[in-house]
Amino acid sequence: MICQEHTVYYGSWAFVIGGLLYFFRQMTTHTPYGRYVDTKNTGLMVSAKTGWFIQELPSFLVPVLLVWSTESLSGMGRILLLCTFCLHYFQRTFVYSLLTKGRPSPLSIVVSAVIFCSLNGFLQGHYLLHCAQYKTDWHRDTRFLVGVLMFISGMAINIHSDYILRNLRKTGEVRYKIPRGGMFELISGANFFGEIVEWCGFAVATWSFPAFTFAFFTICSIGPRAYHHHRYYLQKFKDYPKSRKAVIPFML
Repeated sequence: MICQEHTVYYGSWAFVIGGLLYFFRQMTTHTPYGRYVDTKNTGLMVSAKTGWFIQELPSFLVPVLLVWSTESLSGMGRILLLCTFCLHYFQRTFVYSLLTKGRPSPLSIVVSAVIFCSLNGFLQGHYLLHCAQYKTDWHRDTRFLVGVLMFISGMAINIHSDYILRNLRKTGEVRYKIPRGGMFELISGANFFGEIVEWCGFAVATWSFPAFTFAFFTICSIGPRAYHHHRYYLQKFKDYPKSRKAVIPFML
């Protein structure tokens, strides 16, 4: 397959513009999933396990199908795609979705996520397989080494933070509790911080415009959510640790 340069270029800029618009929207309102779901909503709802599985699957499936159906120009691009991007979404699709104890989500949110994940899966997969050109010694490059280390660290933080959140409440409990342990000792949005570090690491390791714009979109989409969570905890719990920040340790 020939590199679709215009598709990659305009698709990447769409992430930048979409990220900015989504950022400003979230500064004034909550995206209605998780704790912010309107319990009086009479629209179609999807269970948390089903919703997460359906919406995350395209980000895994689309790149894998691209790998199987076409010849890659870059062996390193294929390795990066499978060992970082696809690894993350394999965990989110086939592990996280089965373990989550979250609330149902509106069908509209799930459909929106499916569309985004499908487009992003194609964009990242197509670029790394058919556009990226890496030197044979890219695996020794500082950018690759630092990026992979960031990705692995971020994924570990994300998974551990999800584990802490998942085990805060016993079966049947609905009230929220203060998360403790791991990065939660420093920030309220430890799971979001982990994912941000992951995709920033992915961008550095691949050194690609689509990856950097995806990392930017991630920051714009879940950064404000971490801020809302932080404010929620401060309002709800009088004994909430005042030293904790929202999403960046010691800073923000």
